Amino acid sequence: MGSTARAGWCWRRGRGWGNSLCEMDIQAIIDAIRHNRVRITDHADEEAQADLLSFDEIFYSVLHGEVIEDYPSDTPYPSCLIYGDSFVGDPVHSVWAYNHATRWAVLVTVYRPDPERWVNWRIRRRKG
Repeated sequence: MGSTARAGWCWRRGRGWGNSLCEMDIQAIIDAIRHNRVRITDHADEEAQADLLSFDEIFYSVLHGEVIEDYPSDTPYPSCLIYGDSFVGDPVHSVWAYNHATRWAVLVTVYRPDPERWVNWRIRRRKG
């Protein structure tokens, strides 16, 4: 696939680009956020502090965001990378895992994406 995202395409770890929507349902993560069923890893907490991101800002980015990468074989739960904007329109990337049995979401990590590594904040630039 080229350097721009196409509607209905999703990056899947180990499988590359697929021509169907990402398997991870962002709505399930949004529902978990709205119902306070969120676990935040120590790593995510540290990264949020380092990038001066509040959890309200991270949650906002998910509520208005989109799944840009899908990691269905991650353990212990499938996960995904979500791109959204902060309150002031700055890009935010967050990795979320979701436990379908308990309906809890886990914020694995969060960061402000580097424009040198991303095209339109959605597609990783090729190395080299």
